[in-house]
Amino acid sequence: MKTPIAITGLGSISPLGSNAEEQWNAYQETTTKIAWEEDLEAFTARLTPEGQKAIQAIRREDKNYLRIDPSVLYAIYAGRIAVAQAGWKDGDFGINVGSSRGATQLFEKFFETYKERNIVPTQASPSTTLGNISSWLANDLKSNGPDISHSITCSTALHALLNGVAWLQSGMAKKFLVGGSEAALTPFTIAQIRAMKLTPTEEGTSAYPSMALNLFKKNNTMVLGEGAAMACLELGKKKNALAYVTSVGYATEKLEHAVSISSEGECFQKSIAMALDGTDLSEIDAIVMHAPGTLKGDTSEMAAIKKVFGEEVPMLTTNKWKIGHTFGASGLLSLELAVKMLQEQRFIGVPYLKDKSKDSELKKILVNAVGFGGNAVSIILERA
Repeated sequence: MKTPIAITGLGSISPLGSNAEEQWNAYQETTTKIAWEEDLEAFTARLTPEGQKAIQAIRREDKNYLRIDPSVLYAIYAGRIAVAQAGWKDGDFGINVGSSRGATQLFEKFFETYKERNIVPTQASPSTTLGNISSWLANDLKSNGPDISHSITCSTALHALLNGVAWLQSGMAKKFLVGGSEAALTPFTIAQIRAMKLTPTEEGTSAYPSMALNLFKKNNTMVLGEGAAMACLELGKKKNALAYVTSVGYATEKLEHAVSISSEGECFQKSIAMALDGTDLSEIDAIVMHAPGTLKGDTSEMAAIKKVFGEEVPMLTTNKWKIGHTFGASGLLSLELAVKMLQEQRFIGVPYLKDKSKDSELKKILVNAVGFGGNAVSIILERA
């Protein structure tokens, strides 16, 4: 990239907690935030009780917020934290925040009403459109810049970052808030991933229902989580930078079917290679992998990493064993983990893996995400 991009603010809400200290403390524990949920008959990773109270407090602030989906409220919560940390007060920034599922809780509720009574509430359309997240977020933060929403399944949040980088590099904007939000712990969504045979069952599981990055597992173990994460981006060096985005990569591979990814992760090979352009392989200290906990997803990404790095693979980690797969928000939550590791100079590994972390300085971390359809994104972060 011509000019590095400073990350000057980060905000999130997830099963880890609702503030930075709580989240970092949770990462240092070896226990998972995933639990069996009787009502859904599935393993899930929900917001903490304190996080849920914080969301309800936002809902009570404005009568209009009583009618919007939790995915929007999660975005508002995370966006407020990020913008406050960055010190943005003039509204002179753009927004690109996406979601994989969008307002699925409201949609399912409205559809049940339609089935029962053949009518829908007046607000059904505006409150379930994809642009609902960014538009309400822009309203809440009083943003005057461009306001964009998109859905690129599980790589949504990192595609938002790509878009923000493009706006900044082009000179069309000076500041951009990017991220993803997901509140899809609903019966229909759970039924969808169960139909694809991606989820673990209650019987026969270990202390870690999601065995993300365990390449020796015999079954799919993807668990759905919820949350939102936002990052404030600014062009060039900044005194308050938390970390820098110094390179980006992206690629899409040819589909065999709607949710396919090649056995050697061709899209990842291309996105990683693009991000690494001009960077020596030995400079990458760690990789925060997408690693969704599925047999094909984990092994194909690992194959791509080995194809690019050879036998000298950097330290590898993922957060999905702990907080589940948060779909459209997952890429930014992975990026947040990478930033925290760079700041704290501590590698957060996966507790059930034998590989030990190296006692070395963390300077550059690669972050991966991929969505259904082979839409891969790779980001290189550098320590501020």
